[in-house]
Amino acid sequence: MESAPQISPLRYIAHLDMDAFYASVELLRYPQLRGQPVVVGGRRRAAHNDPADGAFTTLRGYTGRGVVTTSTYEARALGVFSAMGLMKAAKLAPDAVLLPADFDSYRKYSRMFKDAVRAIAPQVEDRGIDEIYIDLTGPVADSAAEGAPDPWARARAIATDIQRSVREVTGLSCSVGITPSKLLSKIASELNKPGGVSVIRSDDIRSTVWPLAVRKINGIGPKANKKLEQFGIHTIGDLAQKDADWLIEHFGRSYGAWMHEAAHGRDERPVVTYSEPKSISRETTFEDDLHPVRDKAQLTKIFTDLCARVAADLKYKGYAGKTIGLKIRYDNFHTLTRDLTIDVPTQDAKVIRRAAGECLKRVPLDRRIRLLGVRVGALSKPGMLAEVHGMSLFD
Repeated sequence: MESAPQISPLRYIAHLDMDAFYASVELLRYPQLRGQPVVVGGRRRAAHNDPADGAFTTLRGYTGRGVVTTSTYEARALGVFSAMGLMKAAKLAPDAVLLPADFDSYRKYSRMFKDAVRAIAPQVEDRGIDEIYIDLTGPVADSAAEGAPDPWARARAIATDIQRSVREVTGLSCSVGITPSKLLSKIASELNKPGGVSVIRSDDIRSTVWPLAVRKINGIGPKANKKLEQFGIHTIGDLAQKDADWLIEHFGRSYGAWMHEAAHGRDERPVVTYSEPKSISRETTFEDDLHPVRDKAQLTKIFTDLCARVAADLKYKGYAGKTIGLKIRYDNFHTLTRDLTIDVPTQDAKVIRRAAGECLKRVPLDRRIRLLGVRVGALSKPGMLAEVHGMSLFD
């Protein structure tokens, strides 16, 4: 086997992943459920929970097409994981408690933990509601006078401080991986969950990373993994032994070359602390299909709420947009989108609702609807916004 690949030791990149984030936020609300299998998913009406009388809905007898958003580690031990259908989860863990998702709370705690991290290490790349990359190179250099001769030990100490701060601010735990690259750090943060800190140096790749399943590389999905297995490639080490030209021949020039680099842990991508969003959207999938005529009042309320939520997101993030979009998925899974570009960028809920209503007039409403979404694109920082009055939808 060839020697361990060498990576520049000058960068100390961390990937922080919150532990069972949505479920952990719910356990702050219902601490009596700690240690029990808990599943978060479905709609609010699917789960009745009254902590006063100890009545919690379980998965037993669940019917519907809801999907698991996340689960506690106790539920995962029973085989219940995110993106699984709730009916399948009910067969695996019928006594697991079912809690509805509360994304407003999750966004609140997301902002809290990210602010706590930035107070210690400001170079943060936001990768989603529950994960971030952190460039620790500067803080590691700044801590050189504190006594630890090994910079990796200093990086670990900083990560421990970050974990402590996140827990103090939010009451939640997180796992951190520290390596010379973003790709390796993403892998490392999964190695000691929950609440662990994993450090992988260049010299550790052969012993720590290469024995892992090749699908652990972020970017190798189920299709690529299946094809690799057909060639007898099961671990990252197996992949690393393949010649770059062979990978390019079988997986294409760009993807094959990337796979070769990834298997050797080479990833020079920087931590990007800021990027402009292309659009801001909200959508919801209904527990039961809704009919445009018989369920008109309910659809109108949901549509209005989506527009209001998008407007609130725009204001919070400091954007306005000119292109208003509508997304509808019917009961046969056919999806349609329609857009309308207005004259003046807006972040006003009434303006968004009116434009979305115009889009609605351009789609057939002759069958039941399973998903509804609203999007605002062509974003810019708002200046003087025109005042435009809205109108009701589904009228």
